[in-house]
Amino acid sequence: MRPSGIATACLLASVTGAVLLAPGCRDIGPQTGSETNFLTSCDAGCGDGLSCICGVCTRVCSAADECAALASGAACVAVAERPAEAACAAADGAAFCDLSCGDDAGCAPLGASFRCQGGFCRERDDGDAAACPATTLAIGDNDRTVTVGGTTRGYVVRLPVSYTGASPMPLVLDFHTFGGTPAAEADASGYRELAEREGLLVAWPQGIDGAWNIGPCCTASRDVDDVGFARALVEQVQAEACVDGKRVYAVGVANGGGMAYHLACNAADVFAGVAPSAFDLLAASEQPCQPSRPVTSISFRGTADVLVPYEGGPQQAPNGADITLLGAVGTFDRWAELNRCTGAPSAADANGCSTYSSCAGGVEVTLCTEQGGGMAWGSPEIGWATLKRHSLP
Repeated sequence: MRPSGIATACLLASVTGAVLLAPGCRDIGPQTGSETNFLTSCDAGCGDGLSCICGVCTRVCSAADECAALASGAACVAVAERPAEAACAAADGAAFCDLSCGDDAGCAPLGASFRCQGGFCRERDDGDAAACPATTLAIGDNDRTVTVGGTTRGYVVRLPVSYTGASPMPLVLDFHTFGGTPAAEADASGYRELAEREGLLVAWPQGIDGAWNIGPCCTASRDVDDVGFARALVEQVQAEACVDGKRVYAVGVANGGGMAYHLACNAADVFAGVAPSAFDLLAASEQPCQPSRPVTSISFRGTADVLVPYEGGPQQAPNGADITLLGAVGTFDRWAELNRCTGAPSAADANGCSTYSSCAGGVEVTLCTEQGGGMAWGSPEIGWATLKRHSLP
């Protein structure tokens, strides 16, 4: 699977993948934005085997099926046009992946920011990339607090060595398990190491009494506002570092995985996607879930998890509450319903991951199952490969 997203620019590729800077391309000037998302604007190299061609991340291709994994409907084309600009025609025999359209409706699966321009989907240039704030955090781990509803809450936020403060970086909130701590979660989840490799910020929140409030589970008090805490944490980090506000994500394990789901249900305006491990949604009567928009979810579950059974069913939460878990497959199907996915999910791949890829807003719903696996942290590499394809519209 590869990224999706889009920006206004023209594309050009040679047979070998080198850029041929035709006059139409030279006039565009430098672009800004993510360097990992398919057809998102770029000013340097692109990740995941994509190339920055005429200011846009895309891939050289020779057959239509080489583009299918990039975005639903992507085709292998030899020319792309920019309205009121010269077209960028590829050299003889060369082509690149692009998403064509007849009108704006053809771009709807990619999100509200996309429009049909010159026969191809392009992201609006809203000029909304605000200047980065002055960074008040240090490279590495920073202990921080934020007050929510009169309660002071703690968290740790990490700036990777590659952070310069000159361009926005994605932010991941990584929620610990029941009884856990930010330090223990950072040691176990793999997102600290991923942040250094991929260039992203990670925050590890601290739950009150080591727990997260999800429906009737799992804090002793029903009044803990963990959704408000997560929102306030994101807002504070955005004020202290250069965060890409369209690329904020939540991950977590066990009770922390449930918190990631809870944010997808109740804060989809802030979080572009979630990657929970070792937890499921609760029954709708216990955890109402009506996200404000479609939201990408990739979950990791083990079939031998004795704490959160793969098949779901009635359980007693750590705080003594009776809860009903939908189970791994039930949660998978529930997210497919909430995101208005169509068709059947893909067959499980070598990592046990099955995906609904035709969903509203271009989002994805994935379940990765480890046969015989217990309560465990899911792969940050697999999770991030999915999350980074998606941003807020």
